Amino acid sequence: MVQSLDRLKESPSQTAGPYAHIGLTPNFSGISGVYESDLGVAMVNEKTKGERIAVKIRVIDGSGTPLKDAVVEIWQADAAGLYNSPSEMRGAADPNFTGWGRQATDMATGECLFETVKPGRMPFPDGRLMAPHITIWIVARGINIGLHTRMYFGDEEAANAEDPVLARIEHRVRVATLIAPRDGDTYTFDIHLQGERETVFLDI
Repeated sequence: MVQSLDRLKESPSQTAGPYAHIGLTPNFSGISGVYESDLGVAMVNEKTKGERIAVKIRVIDGSGTPLKDAVVEIWQADAAGLYNSPSEMRGAADPNFTGWGRQATDMATGECLFETVKPGRMPFPDGRLMAPHITIWIVARGINIGLHTRMYFGDEEAANAEDPVLARIEHRVRVATLIAPRDGDTYTFDIHLQGERETVFLDI
């Protein structure tokens, strides 16, 4: 007998638990022999074009404590504003830049560090230029569905003021949650999951 489709129910949600690390960053988890190095660890090489920067990310819970079991992925354009993607129709991206990275947060500090390049500006679907930014995706214990946000650069004030995504956010205090300050070659970005400084999470 065929079961009526209107009786099918959604499977219950389940958090990733430790399996996010085991599956996505096996070397970090102490499991060798799967990959020579975990996928996404290296984004640049000696031939990569553009300004070299470091991006330090922390994911902070509602108590103000950095999560020590998160996995963070980033995706960004190269220094010319081109994506390393088959969908990129504007030109050829830098072949020596992956445009994608993955790191687990440190079990002691809750931080992860990406060595990358500062991205160029790229067009919004309507043609307006977006400010340089990095797209970020987060999974961790207690997060059923991965969270998506962006990091903008604190020293790109003029470009940030023109960015069509930031323009959609009504309150400037909320915009500030997406801006990373610079110290030397390092940008530090704290992602707050709850509280007064809760980071804006995006659906685009």
